[in-house]
Amino acid sequence: MKTAFKKYGRKDNSDLCELMLLNDSGMEVKILNYGATLEKVLLSGDDLILSLNSPADYSKERNFLGGTVGRICGRVYQGKWQLGANILQLLQNDGENHIHGGIGLDMQVWNFKLYAGSQVARADLTLVDPDGNNGYPGNLKLHAIYELDNDNNLRYELIAVSDKMTIFNPANHTYFTLGEKAKDLKMQLNADYYLPVGEDGLPNQGMKSVDQTAFDFRKVKKIGEALNSSDKQIKLRNGLDHPFILNGNQPAATLIGENHQMTMTTNAPAIVTYTANHFNHTGVANNIGQYDGITLEAQCPPSENSDLGEITLLPFEKFDRKICWSFK
Repeated sequence: MKTAFKKYGRKDNSDLCELMLLNDSGMEVKILNYGATLEKVLLSGDDLILSLNSPADYSKERNFLGGTVGRICGRVYQGKWQLGANILQLLQNDGENHIHGGIGLDMQVWNFKLYAGSQVARADLTLVDPDGNNGYPGNLKLHAIYELDNDNNLRYELIAVSDKMTIFNPANHTYFTLGEKAKDLKMQLNADYYLPVGEDGLPNQGMKSVDQTAFDFRKVKKIGEALNSSDKQIKLRNGLDHPFILNGNQPAATLIGENHQMTMTTNAPAIVTYTANHFNHTGVANNIGQYDGITLEAQCPPSENSDLGEITLLPFEKFDRKICWSFK
């Protein structure tokens, strides 16, 4: 197992670095300390995730590719958190709603250290997000871990603690491709229910059964089948852009391509899927088009209203999100 890093720039008086984890099987993982971002997953000559043309591109234009997005990754209805008679107003940066934490964790430069042992190679990234940043209460200390082993398992863990009651629902925002286009991949999800959404992308009907819908991935099927369906929800969002409620069976998700496969386990209650619907070969992401990748964002599902009890973090309560992506 080996680790290395190289500096490629400066931002906010901090060094921008690309970190490398390499296992004895030849798999290589590249991580940026900008946004605790998963930049590349290289196996047998293929990059298995969507990546920009260069590390420097990630900080030029917000794109969420591989980023640790938060404090809240999804949308918050009208940007409001209501707790009893108290209402906290967050930035309304998506119409009337709040999304992606404002100027979020994926846009900050994290500190890091590397570890290489006989069985694992690891990158530890840390950040303190100050009280009041983007309107969120509490000094929040974060620790993101990427750990690669010799069996091609890549573990991602995000640990956080706040000194005040706050709301917190981050997600890793990697787009998976397995070296192909996501629309051509097959997928299986251990989810019996999904959440339909409105025009603003927020859930508005409660849970619906996936049975006999385009959202039924309980058995392996091609993602393109859902994208090409006449389902009103698919048409509304121009693809998959929906939370799936996990039923607790593992793995939570499986992606299957011609040459590679990825299985994902997580302790999150839901996965929000998004099939890169908005990409159109412009800007810094000029190498990426619609349906080229799919995100499997492990998080709590977005709420239909301002009751955010599920994502409320008490003072000094430990948040601990775990994900394992296994590649072959």
